[in-house]
Amino acid sequence: MSLDEIHHVRTPEASAPDDSATDGPAPDPSAPDSSAPDGTAPGAAIPRRGGWAALRPLFLRLHFYAGLLIAPLLFLAAATGLLYAGSWQAEKILYADELTVARVGDAVRPLSAQVEAARGAAPRGEVLSVWPAPDAEATTRVIMESPGLPEGETLTVFVDPYTAEVRGQLATVGDALPLRAWLSEFHSSLQLGESGRIYSELAASWLWVVALGGLGLWIGRRRKRKAELVLPDRKATGRRRTLSWHGTVGLWAVAGLVLLSATGLTWSKYAGENIGQLQDGLGGATPAVSAALAPGAAAGGADEHAGHIPQTPSGGTPRTEGMEMPPAAPTADIGIDRAVEAARAAGVTESLQVTLPAKGKGYVVKEKDKQVPVHLDAVALDPADGRVLDELRFADYPVLAQLTRFGIDLHMGLTFGLANQLALAALAVAVMFLVFWGYRMWWLRRPTKDRKLSAGRAQPRGAWRKLPVTALLPLAAVTALVGWFIPLLGISLLVFLAVDVLLGFVASRRRGAAAV
Repeated sequence: MSLDEIHHVRTPEASAPDDSATDGPAPDPSAPDSSAPDGTAPGAAIPRRGGWAALRPLFLRLHFYAGLLIAPLLFLAAATGLLYAGSWQAEKILYADELTVARVGDAVRPLSAQVEAARGAAPRGEVLSVWPAPDAEATTRVIMESPGLPEGETLTVFVDPYTAEVRGQLATVGDALPLRAWLSEFHSSLQLGESGRIYSELAASWLWVVALGGLGLWIGRRRKRKAELVLPDRKATGRRRTLSWHGTVGLWAVAGLVLLSATGLTWSKYAGENIGQLQDGLGGATPAVSAALAPGAAAGGADEHAGHIPQTPSGGTPRTEGMEMPPAAPTADIGIDRAVEAARAAGVTESLQVTLPAKGKGYVVKEKDKQVPVHLDAVALDPADGRVLDELRFADYPVLAQLTRFGIDLHMGLTFGLANQLALAALAVAVMFLVFWGYRMWWLRRPTKDRKLSAGRAQPRGAWRKLPVTALLPLAAVTALVGWFIPLLGISLLVFLAVDVLLGFVASRRRGAAAV
């Protein structure tokens, strides 16, 4: 029995012609409960169908429950993501004094002079790295570790490269200034710390399921005109009009939504660990340049076996037990200006980040230009003579590591600059409208036979019983595997099933009591 044959109950648009199963009217609350699927008598044999006809009712029910229960989290993630997408341009306005020079000069002061100016402005800070001005109007950033700042934050002093005048100081997280840093944390955890990350991981875990499930349902619909697949039906009214907008906007947005879901999961706590282990197992770990000086060697002796060391999940290098302690910080130092010259001579030239020597390590000069065409090469230098200790080219990254880098930067709005940020904003707005239209359809699908408050009901239970065993077993195996790999998806799906079984049990008890 198809969904078109469900007992008819008058709905707000019952007079509209129906050309699809998804446009069917809401089931009558007084009709037999759907725990016996489609009105099938208890104990009767359930007809089994193959192909999409068998899967579609199951997808409808899953899409209904996921949309109904997870949609608030998706809406929240989209709203906070919209704010984050706008933060890139907002910080250019809000922090213009710190980010730009008052007047472009004729000659740039040495980086060492700029660093000394920053030290004078923040004498308690310890310089970690320096970001030379990337263009003529930009300031130099001197990144410091400063007492009193929360974990993960650093003090950034902004210096005019032409006058060595300090333009300001801000507490930053990575390259994010205060506004974007706050909005980034708000998007990922609602400023609730580790526990708040569950919301964003749950949203990312379900986003691809809802998006791909909706795509399958929309493409599989029966329609009179093929154009209605990609364009809203402007002649439709009521729920059919809402469904038309919901489906076409979802169709155009689905690729971006799946990308956001996949890349968002890489940041997550539980699924992110599994993704990291899988990436490492496939040889796709992101490499890092090694700046370690040879143990026991004086500064100036490069290790000829220095290689690319895969980063740990925290971003550092793997811990090596039983090794000799690294030597003390080198006394000979060519200085930051000569280090930058040596890096440029080695081909590291664009949008630099210079990490100063630390105990047992030399200079690390990296490119940090993540906008296409990207420049992400890096080189490590001996602080005594500027000799190259190690070098790493982005072109030499494993393909999986390159794809991960591109995916994360797309998610953050970096890869294509302003166009990327506008696309993210458009996707965020699309998700919010999709959620609104979904709830509107749910409301319009409610029975109107009486005036009491009611809402739309889900598709009938028992759809899985109609699947042939050859489809049911692989589907169950894939679902279990995905639920294990993406834990919050698996746990929440089990909760949905438990609630569904409980509701079916309660409805069955009510029917039994009514029959007596």
